[in-house]
Amino acid sequence: MPELPEVETTRRGIAPYVTGKRVSKVIVRQPSLRWPVTPTLARELPGHTIDKLERRGKYLLLKTRIGTLLTHLGMSGSFRVLHTMEIPGKHDHVDIIFESGLVLRYSDPRRFGCLLWEPNSIESHPLLKSLGPEPLSDELDGEYLYRKSRKKVASVKVFIMDAKVVVGIGNIYANEALFMAGINPTR
Repeated sequence: MPELPEVETTRRGIAPYVTGKRVSKVIVRQPSLRWPVTPTLARELPGHTIDKLERRGKYLLLKTRIGTLLTHLGMSGSFRVLHTMEIPGKHDHVDIIFESGLVLRYSDPRRFGCLLWEPNSIESHPLLKSLGPEPLSDELDGEYLYRKSRKKVASVKVFIMDAKVVVGIGNIYANEALFMAGINPTR
């Protein structure tokens, strides 16, 4: 599953291509992902410009003046930037086509990702409102972790992988961080 660094790499990779660009069309070939693609997405997004592409934990947020497309790559999802329309493959589920002809294609063989349109405040979306701080934020320090760990019975690995404690830490980075710190993950 893509973890925070992979999602940030995706954000940085596609941001120059989509930021400031106006969407002309959205094609949804397979709406049945982890959560169904918002049925109104193909009607709501065209005609609007992607003002910002942000990341919150493992979520990518394509922000417009009228709402935000909240996306998650799931276990095997990816975005590809196509400079011209190509014939979609079996796992190419959604195309966001820009006025320039550029296509942002979402592919997901296992269909565990999501593309959800949120016309209201994205910060209060159920998937985001309970998330903990970003790993490199000032909020995440020893005092914060101490407070959050009180009355917890979970192992340290399970604790740091809890997105309500800190976002974006999956199995790979939890193992690496604990190994480098010399901490037994089952403790």
